[in-house]
Amino acid sequence: MKAIWSAIVSGYLKVIAPVADWLVAKRVRPNTITTIGTLCTCTAGVIFATGHIRTGGWFLGLTALFDVLDGTVARRTGTTTQFGAFYDSTLDRVADGFLLGGLVVFYSTHPEHANQAMVIVATLALIATFLTSYTNARAEGLGFSARVGVLQRPERITLLSAPQAFFGLALHGWVLGGIVTLLMVTAWITFFQRMAYVYRITTAAPTSTSPGE
Repeated sequence: MKAIWSAIVSGYLKVIAPVADWLVAKRVRPNTITTIGTLCTCTAGVIFATGHIRTGGWFLGLTALFDVLDGTVARRTGTTTQFGAFYDSTLDRVADGFLLGGLVVFYSTHPEHANQAMVIVATLALIATFLTSYTNARAEGLGFSARVGVLQRPERITLLSAPQAFFGLALHGWVLGGIVTLLMVTAWITFFQRMAYVYRITTAAPTSTSPGE
């Protein structure tokens, strides 16, 4: 699966390369791209909340390139900064909140698809998504990365866009419900994987060395 995902990512980067070239030529600042991308993702979340699931999926999928372009442009122009990384990570959390929050609103208010159980599932997905990000942030504060687990942000955005774009509320919303449930389960698995990883790293016995080494 990792090989397949790597091939998809590589192909996607080749497709958006001309867009990155144009942005570099126009000297568009990476933080500007991050801001635009966040606004687009938040808009997708609002579209989800209104019940236009297929439209939201297409919009999210088509604008997801901003998530990649900001880092690509920063590296190509040599404008990578600590604040840029902080800004990007912070706005990612805002975007995640709008996306999953939009689904919580959808399941709470939609006349035909209001479902208390799915409100709980979507809320748990939202909580786990923030926890996976927090665990890595805290690990980085301790001096190492915890980017492990079955679900990273690119996979999460893919799950929230592609199936919805093609299926919308097909089968009386069961496709969407299945995706949200899968997202919730994998997000919690990732959280516990990161917790276990950090535990192993921080409690590992130091390697003994002989005198003079």
